[in-house]
Amino acid sequence: MSLFNRIKKAFTGEDPLVADQAQTAEEKEDQIVFDKYDKGVEKTRRSFSDRMNELFAGFREVDEDFFDDLEEVLISSDVGFDMTLALSDALREEVQLKNARSGEDVKNTIIQKMIEIYDKGGQADVAIVENPDGPTVVLFVGVNGVGKTTTIGKMAYQLKQEGKKVLLAAGDTFRAGAVAQLEEWGKRVDVPVVVGRPNGDPASVVFDAVKQAKTEDFDYLLVDTAGRLQNKVNLMAELEKMKRVIEREIPGGPHETLLVLDATTGQNALIQAKEFDQTVDITGLVLTKLDGTAKGGVIFAIRYELDIPVKFIGLGEQLDDLQAFDAEAFIYQLVKDVVEV
Repeated sequence: MSLFNRIKKAFTGEDPLVADQAQTAEEKEDQIVFDKYDKGVEKTRRSFSDRMNELFAGFREVDEDFFDDLEEVLISSDVGFDMTLALSDALREEVQLKNARSGEDVKNTIIQKMIEIYDKGGQADVAIVENPDGPTVVLFVGVNGVGKTTTIGKMAYQLKQEGKKVLLAAGDTFRAGAVAQLEEWGKRVDVPVVVGRPNGDPASVVFDAVKQAKTEDFDYLLVDTAGRLQNKVNLMAELEKMKRVIEREIPGGPHETLLVLDATTGQNALIQAKEFDQTVDITGLVLTKLDGTAKGGVIFAIRYELDIPVKFIGLGEQLDDLQAFDAEAFIYQLVKDVVEV
């Protein structure tokens, strides 16, 4: 079933998550996650729905003025310039085919095309790639201040709640604050942290961490890294050295390289993603602070322009507010005040 049809099913009440039906224990757990999305996407939903509903309040016909206004709404909603043009072109085609005439038809078509464009090529797998033969190694990259260390701490907590044995590595050796913050998270969630000497070689920290992860049978090794983009050559060399150390000790590692982005920065997050994508082999994204911004539409821009899967999103400050990304829940919560598909 396509993403559009699954969301349509939710709107019609056939989905137990949004219908008043008796729920199994698994469905109740899903409902908790669904409610987190409801609250976490609220600012983005309110901003997007207000703009869209205002646009259609005075709808008369689909002409060039309408397309100009629509493109302005989409760009201001942070869905990105390229995806805005793709949506506009898709709507023009439907209008020419006379599939969209009334305001409600046009509104439906816009939402449908947003979903279809996001869903291009099918749903990406958001699950962390696991190593069946030893520790699963996850590298976290991103500029300073995006919530990278907090993300590592929350993920460590959640993995531990699942019964996993987790080790952290403080690979940002040039910033004392980063090491101290990771150590604090280690204490908070009760997981050990491997720390090197100040301004030391990050690869040596990773080497020690990998050795410990192997000899003490850890399930996961989560590695913090430096957040500098000013010198891409140095950053790439540093990360490549870390990767070589990991690969030598654990074939196939690192199993994930996750780029952490701050959703509150909107299109700047897209720019950062592009810059890191040129330097590092990114396997997935973590979008933090989504609950504190109206700029969540950047998820569409990143998906359209880079096709890197969003694997986790931050929906609040609690330990369990880091959630695996559910495109169906996100898009449903985003558009539910705009239209019933």
